[in-house]
Order: sequence, then structure tokens, then C-alpha cells
Amino acid sequence: MIDKSVSTLRDAIAGIHDGATIMIGGFGPAGQPTYLIDALIEQG
Repeated sequence: MIDKSVSTLRDAIAGIHDGATIMIGGFGPAGQPTYLIDALIEQG
């Protein structure tokens, strides 16, 4: 099996560029990946 784990959030979002479409599932604020969203906003 290929290991696709990453060490940091920055590494995880490195391949996501401005203008990309991201689908996020979840039910209300409890299911939202807030760290991911914040990191994407910070990245630009």
C-alpha cells in the first residue's frame, strides 16, 4: 500500500492551488474541518 500520510497541515495542502474547488462534508460547525479551511485561506 502507498503511504500518503503527511507530517504537517502545510504539506497536506501544498498541492491545492488558488481557484481549486474543495468539497467539504460535515453537519454544521461540529463536522467542519476548521484547521483545513483556515490553512487554505492563509495560503491564498
